[in-house]
Amino acid sequence: MNIVPDTSVVIDGRVSEHVESGDFADATIYVPEAVVGELESQANDGRDSGWDGLSELQALATLADDGEITLEYVGRRPDAVEKRDAGEGEIDALIRDTAAEHDATLFTSDIVQSEVATAKGIDVEYVEPRTEDTTVESLSIEDFFDETTMSLHLKTGVRPMAKRGELGDMHYEEIRDEVSTETQLKEWSQEIRNSARASPDGFIELSEEGMTIVQFRDMRIAIASPPFADGHEITAVRPIAKTELDDYEFADELRDRLTDHQRGVLISGAPGAGKSTFAQAVAEFLSKADFAVKTMEKPRDLQVGPHITQYTELGGEMAKTADSLLMVRPDYTIYDEVRKTDDFEVFADMRLAGVGMIGVVHATRAIDSLQRLVGRVELGMIPQVVDTVVYIEAGKVEKVYDVKTEVKVPEGLMEEDLARPVILIRDFETGQPEYEIYTFNRQVVTVPIGADEDGGRESGVDRIAKQEVEREIRSIAHGHVEVELRGRDTAVVWVEDDDISQVIGKGGGRISDVENRLGIDIDVRTFSERPSGMPSEGAAGGGGGQPGQIVTPEVTSRHVIVPMDGHAGETVEVQADGEYLFTATVSRGGEIQVSRGSAIAEELEQAIDRGKTITVVPS
Repeated sequence: MNIVPDTSVVIDGRVSEHVESGDFADATIYVPEAVVGELESQANDGRDSGWDGLSELQALATLADDGEITLEYVGRRPDAVEKRDAGEGEIDALIRDTAAEHDATLFTSDIVQSEVATAKGIDVEYVEPRTEDTTVESLSIEDFFDETTMSLHLKTGVRPMAKRGELGDMHYEEIRDEVSTETQLKEWSQEIRNSARASPDGFIELSEEGMTIVQFRDMRIAIASPPFADGHEITAVRPIAKTELDDYEFADELRDRLTDHQRGVLISGAPGAGKSTFAQAVAEFLSKADFAVKTMEKPRDLQVGPHITQYTELGGEMAKTADSLLMVRPDYTIYDEVRKTDDFEVFADMRLAGVGMIGVVHATRAIDSLQRLVGRVELGMIPQVVDTVVYIEAGKVEKVYDVKTEVKVPEGLMEEDLARPVILIRDFETGQPEYEIYTFNRQVVTVPIGADEDGGRESGVDRIAKQEVEREIRSIAHGHVEVELRGRDTAVVWVEDDDISQVIGKGGGRISDVENRLGIDIDVRTFSERPSGMPSEGAAGGGGGQPGQIVTPEVTSRHVIVPMDGHAGETVEVQADGEYLFTATVSRGGEIQVSRGSAIAEELEQAIDRGKTITVVPS
């Protein structure tokens, strides 16, 4: 009897079973090199099927040594293209050719392989594929969790660590004295992968060389290994709180707002603030309020009920997922997380198609999440894409913004011909405007409203106007330029003697063009005309005349850090050449950290790049 097994029965261990039962006694077993190549490829990818198949080949070798069978390896190995196209039947075709060549019976548990071989006149013995027990009680790593554990962090050569506590008060701490070994991590990783495949409560979200992401029940588990990581590592995250919308402030108002009609909502906050927990509460509320709700996630880790379908990338692109969802026509879609330009574009496209969208965005201030749309979505369309911003801090709703467009003169500007579309951001609770976003001199600016009008501190409009006047004049002049605002629509510009004619232009034409663009009357003077004793732009100070401490900020990959040793806990103003930038509280470590990418950080980095003197003044 001649037998050619295919990959399916080798993986299942069915060949050695048939030999030991006597069904294949004294048979000659021809193992195609195509099967060996496929198993080797699977094992190299870390897949259990490959290792199971190689173990079966070793068992067959032992049976051959004992004289139970004759074992031969025949045929050719599949090339890279054939391995890549294994799902298209390329390797199965090589195995059928081997069976025909050796006048052998093809042994398989693949029904498609069996039917094709029968159609081609090849003898076939088909066995039902073996199914595994899908009951998985628990994972070994669950022993590390208690009721306060949000995430577990295991790495070779390091004591087990965990984040434990409550939302807004998490601590990263050691939880065991014993150092994790590579053997332990490999065993736990294998158990996690096997359980995800076998259990209906789990699935493998991503499988790449060096990284596997698994969803098992309520845990999202990332398994990293060399060369992607510098060592074997397991990170398991789970929610520690499940909330309802009623648990949050403004619950009644938000319920009415969300059910009035489909909205565009951004849920923002710092990492670990509780954004996803709030998003889950909103999703559950909307579903119970008779709305069809779906999610878009990569990876899928929102903890929602079975009536809410969770989608991930289709063909590696969220844009394809969005196209499919538009056919499903959900009332609301939860998009977790909106980070890259492609994400914002997909979010906007679905919102403009009439789907209610709720996006989860990392931001250190409520206004920062809205500013991330600038440049990614046409300015006038932003309120149609996002009309509500919810800022979460320490698991609570800290701020809610209402976003609308009005045609008006921006706050602080006087000329009626300066009226333009303005995005007005109001506090949802008080109805008071807090920010305006509009185009000023061909640039999109975000201006805070309600700054001090007494002259002790420049308002947001004053700062923007001053920066724009300075930018315009610097583009004309060659030497030093300083700007002094004398009112809402008047400024004095100080330039070098050699530059004044260049700035004013023939018949005053050049400065008139600048005035018309900015809507500000500009008086151009030379530094030689400046009264003695008048402070220059670079003088340290501000904040009501108090002396300032000159500092040298450090720009890292994630933060701009302002050193303030000896001032922990103090509230201070950060200034650039005497111009107010922002107010902050010095941390216990004696520094101010500003996340890069935020509006504050960009303004601070621009000041540093321009060589301005950064000072810190007690608030």
